[in-house]
Amino acid sequence: MSDLTLLRPAPGPRPRSRATEATVVTGRCLRLTRRDVDAVLMALSLPVMMMLLFVYLFGGAIATGTRYVTYVVPGVLLLCVGFGAASTAVSVAKDLAGGVIDRFRAMDVHPAAVVNGQVVASLARNAVATVLVMLVAVAIGFRPHAGPGAWLGATGVLALCVLALSWLAATFGVLTRSPDAANGFTFFLSFVTYPSSAFVPVATMPGWLQGFARNQPVTHVIETMRALLLGHPVGDHAAWAVGWSLGVTGVCVIVSSLLFRRRFG
Repeated sequence: MSDLTLLRPAPGPRPRSRATEATVVTGRCLRLTRRDVDAVLMALSLPVMMMLLFVYLFGGAIATGTRYVTYVVPGVLLLCVGFGAASTAVSVAKDLAGGVIDRFRAMDVHPAAVVNGQVVASLARNAVATVLVMLVAVAIGFRPHAGPGAWLGATGVLALCVLALSWLAATFGVLTRSPDAANGFTFFLSFVTYPSSAFVPVATMPGWLQGFARNQPVTHVIETMRALLLGHPVGDHAAWAVGWSLGVTGVCVIVSSLLFRRRFG
């Protein structure tokens, strides 16, 4: 037997998976969020202020067939996640305009992890804001009548909606060239909640607006959550809500990937 010792080359660094890279970038995004105290306070306080405004100032003048706080909470939750998800557009635009892509390339991190990490961070931020809004809603009189299955269903529908809105915002962030332009998307997503069943019954709107308000995605999500939390029949709203959310998510994932490759090669 030969006395020669076979020397094996030292093992190189293990290749990172996309999931690992997205996890690291998500942690970075959450740390940046934590440091931006003003933005955190705005994201948490604005939905609560809107709910208090509608319940105590306008609620007495709006007839919904039930206590107004019971009617309006699902809409406020959608307003909350819409505002939180829209901020993803600004975060993505800042990263793409700030040179972080070049730094990630130097560290052999896939640039698309920036977008994936921002979307996952948006889900985490919105989860915290949603819990806060729900706690305040219960404190001012919201009393849901939902079992564990209904709560799970409502949470799942809301999570799918947040995912869709986050990917839509991320796509807009890749498309725009500056954070200022991306900031306009925040107004758009906040506005789209109003022509829906979020704050007033659709039947009270002008006839020309009712068709849009009754069939737009936000109304289907709100009506699904409202039915699940209050123990009412869901009807076909759940299928439309899930279908819209999955459809928007799928389209935005593809479009954002194509836009990213076109912009950064």
